[in-house]
Amino acid sequence: MSVIARWLGPVLLLSGAAFLLSDYHNDVYRKMLLWVALALGYNFLFGICGQVAFSHFAFYGIGAYSVVILLFQFHLPLPLAIVLGVVICVLVALAVAIPSTRLEGFYLALATLALAQLFVVVLNEGGALTGGTSGIANYRLPDIFGVRIRGPWFTAVIVLLVVGTYAVLWRLDRSWFGRACRAVRDNPEAAAAMGVNVARTKVIAFTLTSALAGIAGMVYAFVDNTVNPPIFGIDNAFLLLFMVIVGGAGRHAGAVIGAVLLFLLPFWLSPVVGHHHVLVFGVLVLAAILLQPRGLIGLFDFAKKPS
Repeated sequence: MSVIARWLGPVLLLSGAAFLLSDYHNDVYRKMLLWVALALGYNFLFGICGQVAFSHFAFYGIGAYSVVILLFQFHLPLPLAIVLGVVICVLVALAVAIPSTRLEGFYLALATLALAQLFVVVLNEGGALTGGTSGIANYRLPDIFGVRIRGPWFTAVIVLLVVGTYAVLWRLDRSWFGRACRAVRDNPEAAAAMGVNVARTKVIAFTLTSALAGIAGMVYAFVDNTVNPPIFGIDNAFLLLFMVIVGGAGRHAGAVIGAVLLFLLPFWLSPVVGHHHVLVFGVLVLAAILLQPRGLIGLFDFAKKPS
């Protein structure tokens, strides 16, 4: 089976579902797919490379704000705005990653947490450039080659993003770089003794996943056609971490399961328990972590074991 044929089926299936949904459910579907894309990238950084970082959602916001500002304040064409947005994400990621290679564990987590908080402060104090606390709204995705991409067709674009992200990270995980990342995660000293450049591996993994988060943010910017600071707050960074842990850190399928489940759970709980759904949500997440430390993907491994 060719590489294209392997991924064409999921693209057609997930895209086709968008044309069967109402406008409201399409909106929920788009946002769920973007959470899946974010979880896949964060799973590679945290679950495969072992870097505990809380800046992933900040790069999501950098991508979103960059493309909107470049398009509607600097009036650049869409392709150039996308390229420059990716460049901005890469440069910021390098500025964070290179000095952070000297930090490990909770110190790296605190450094990236500070970045995430600083980003929100910059958005709030950005004045006319970022729209301040109100953000930027009332814009539309420009036509692409004279074609307006709206509704289910825009959902299909997000599907391409998710499947493309999965394919890239799946391929990287099975390459020498993926093996180097897992070696760095498990034992940095042993990895260095085997010839792995630990610092470079960490920088590349951080920069790559941050750029992928930024690209997802660019797509998100045109889901609601608005960007504002609360969307990219630190609460969502912790939710992203929980998604990866609950689904199964280090497993791509686990990241997908965790993202879908934790994104949809409030929609299921709210009609049943009302405003107490946040408390029930927390209890269920804690129970999943305690009872299934390997993540929900571990249940499939258990089911496949011969009796």
